[in-house]
Amino acid sequence: MSVPLVFDGKVVIVTGAGGGLGREYALAFGVRGASVVVNDLGGDIKGGGKSSNAADKVVEEIKAKGGKAVANYDSVEDGEKLIQTALDAFGRIGAILRDRSFGRTSDLDWDLIHRVHLRGSFMVTRAAWNHMKKQKFGRIIMTSSAAGIYGNFGQANYSAAKLGLLGLANTLAIEGQKYNIHCNTIAPTAGSRLTETVMPPVLCESLKAEYVAPLVLWLSHDQCQENGGLFEVGAGWIGKLRWERSQGRIVRKKNQGMFPETVRDQWDNICDFTNATKPANINESVATLVEVLSRVETDEGIAPNPTSAMATAASGISPLEAVGQKLPESTFSYSQTQCILYALGVGMSTKDDDHLKFLYEGHEDFSCLPTFGVIPSQAAMMDGGLGSVPGLNFDFTRLLHGEQYLELFKPLPTSGTLTSQARIADVLDKGSGAVILLDVHTYSGKELLCYNQYSLFIVGAGGFGGKRTSDKAMSTVTHPNRTPDAVMTDTTTRDQAALYRLSGDWNPLHIDPSFAAMGGFKSPILHGLCSFGFAARHVLKQYANNDASRFKSIKVRFVKPVLPGQSLQTEMWKEGNRIHIQCKVKESGAVVLSGAYVDLHAAADGSPQILPEAGGLKSELVFAEIGRRIKDLGAEMVKKVNAVFGWEITKGGDIAAQWTIDLKTGAGALHKGPYSGKTDVTITVSDGDFMEVVQGKLNPQKAFFAGKLKVRGNIMLSQKLEVILKDYAKL
Repeated sequence: MSVPLVFDGKVVIVTGAGGGLGREYALAFGVRGASVVVNDLGGDIKGGGKSSNAADKVVEEIKAKGGKAVANYDSVEDGEKLIQTALDAFGRIGAILRDRSFGRTSDLDWDLIHRVHLRGSFMVTRAAWNHMKKQKFGRIIMTSSAAGIYGNFGQANYSAAKLGLLGLANTLAIEGQKYNIHCNTIAPTAGSRLTETVMPPVLCESLKAEYVAPLVLWLSHDQCQENGGLFEVGAGWIGKLRWERSQGRIVRKKNQGMFPETVRDQWDNICDFTNATKPANINESVATLVEVLSRVETDEGIAPNPTSAMATAASGISPLEAVGQKLPESTFSYSQTQCILYALGVGMSTKDDDHLKFLYEGHEDFSCLPTFGVIPSQAAMMDGGLGSVPGLNFDFTRLLHGEQYLELFKPLPTSGTLTSQARIADVLDKGSGAVILLDVHTYSGKELLCYNQYSLFIVGAGGFGGKRTSDKAMSTVTHPNRTPDAVMTDTTTRDQAALYRLSGDWNPLHIDPSFAAMGGFKSPILHGLCSFGFAARHVLKQYANNDASRFKSIKVRFVKPVLPGQSLQTEMWKEGNRIHIQCKVKESGAVVLSGAYVDLHAAADGSPQILPEAGGLKSELVFAEIGRRIKDLGAEMVKKVNAVFGWEITKGGDIAAQWTIDLKTGAGALHKGPYSGKTDVTITVSDGDFMEVVQGKLNPQKAFFAGKLKVRGNIMLSQKLEVILKDYAKL
C-alpha cells in the first residue's frame, strides 16, 4: 500500500459534525492526526432546537482513539467564533431537509435553508480566509447535493442554496489559487440522521458516510492539487462532473435582425451535442461569443453538427483528440561535420571569405548557422511520431510544409547531443485542408536552446467543422510597401537538394524524378527549409556581419517550389531590429517565401534601433512611451495588472506590427515582434483605431462590438487597459 495520508499539525473545522457525514469526517481527521473542531448546533432535522449532546459525543469518540478535538455549538452564521483559533478551515455544512413543494414554500422555509447552507458557508469561509492567505495554505470543501445539481421535487429552497454553494466554491478556487488555497465541491449521497426517516434501512446501510469521508480527506490534504472540482460520491463510487455545451448555431446575419422563427428552425442544431465542447472557465465561455462576433462580421456561420461529425470521420482529423498530445521525445547527436554539411546545403561556399567561419572547424570564430536549429527539431516528425498521435489519421503523401517559425535562445553549439519535445499546439480547419501546428522545444540538458513551430497543411483533410484561426500560431507579417532596402541573390546548384537532404530530410520528392512526378512536378524540387536557410543567411550577412549571436528568430510562409539550379533573390526591408524579407526565383519572379521576417538582437555596441520612416505606424510612439513607463514604474504596474498583453497592430487589413506588454514577470517588459511565450489576452486593432482609443476619441467597448477591436484569450483583462494606456491623450 502507498504511504498513508496524515494531517499532523493541521487544524480542521467540521461543521454539522454531530452525526452523519460530518461525524464521519471528524472521526477520520482525528484518527489521522488532525486537531478537530467539532461544530454542531444540535438541531432537529427541520433546523429547530439546540443541544450540545451531538458534538460532545463525537469529541469523546475522537479523544478515546487518541485524537485531539474540541466541541463548538454555535450556528455557522457565527463564523468568527468557529475560526477563532483555526489556521486552516474546511467548510462542512450538514444537510437540513425541510421538504415542501415550491408552491407551499414559505418565506421562512426559504430563508432558513439559505441562512444555514449558503450564508453559513460564506460566514465560516470568510472568517478563515485571511488566516489561509497569510500561511499560504488552505483547503476548503463545500457540500452541494444532487438536488442542487439536477433539481428535485419539493426542494426548491434546498436546491437553490446547494447550487449557490457551487458558484461560491468556483469563485473561491479562482481567487485562492495564487495563495495555495484550493476549494472543491462534493455532492455526496449517504444515509444520515437527516435521511433515515425517508430511506429504507437497507439503502442507508449501503450508503454509509464512511464511503464518502476518504474523498474529503484526500481533497483536504496538502498533496492534493485539485482545485475547482465538482464530485459526486456515494456507496464507494466517486465521479467528477463538468459542464458540456453544444456547438450551437449562429441564428443571425450581419446587419440583419434575429427572429424567434429562426431559433425554432435551428433548434435541433442548437441542442445537438455532437462534438460538444467542455468550457472550463469564464474565459473559454466568453471566447465563443468573441468568435461568434467575428463570424457574424464575415457572414460566416457555424456548420450544423451532423455535417461536422461526418466530415471529422471522413477526414480522420479530430482536434479534440489531437490538441495537446505529446510526441515521443527525440534525441539528436551531431558534430562539427553536420554543421559544415548544413552550411554547404544552404549555399555557403569557400569562394566567399566571410563564409569560412561556418565551413572550417579550425577558424577562430567557427560557428553554427542559426537556422541549423530546425534540423534537430524535425526528427520529431521524421521518426514517425506524428503518425502515432490520436486524432491525426491522414495520408502523409498529402502533407505540405506551410509555414515555419524558429527562435533561438542562445547560439547553437557546434557539436553536442540535443533532445526535442514536441506537442500538437492546435489543429485548424481551412476547408480545403487541415493545418496542424506542431510546437517543438529543443534542449541541451535542461537548457532551452530553440523553439520551432511547424505549420503543416494536409491537402483534402479539411471540412471537419473546426476553427479556422488560432492564437497559438506565430503570425506572418506583410513587408513594408516601399522599395526594398537591400537585395541579395544566390544561384543554387543542380545538386543543391541532393546536398541539403544529407542534413536529415530524406523525402524522395527532392531526389527521385519518378516520385516528384507523382507529386505533379516535372523534376525534383528544392526543400522549402533550404530556401529558408538561404534567405536567413542573406539577412545575417547584410545586417549582422555574419554574427550568429545577433540572430533571434525567423518566420516564413512557403509559397511556391524552387527547382535546383534556379537563383534565389532575397528582398529585405529594415525596420528597427526586424528585417522583413521576401524571397523570389530571379528567373521567373515567382515569390517562394512571403510574409517573412528575421528579428535580430541589437548590436553589442548598443547602436540605436532605427525607427520607422515617415508614414510609419503612429502607434509606435505610444508603445515607445509605454516602454519608458515600464522602466520607471514596472514593478508597480506588475502588482496592479499581473498579465501579459499581446497587441497586433494592423494597417490596410494586414498585421503591420506586434507588441507584447509583459506586466506579469519581474519588473515588467515590452517586446516588439512575435512573442515566444504565452499571452493572457491578445488584442487586434488597426493603427488608426488604436490611436483613437488611446486619445479617448473611440470608446473601447463600442470598438469591440463594432468589430474594430478584436480580443482573444481572457477578455476580462481588457478592463485593466486603463492602467497601461492612461495619460496618452497628449500624444
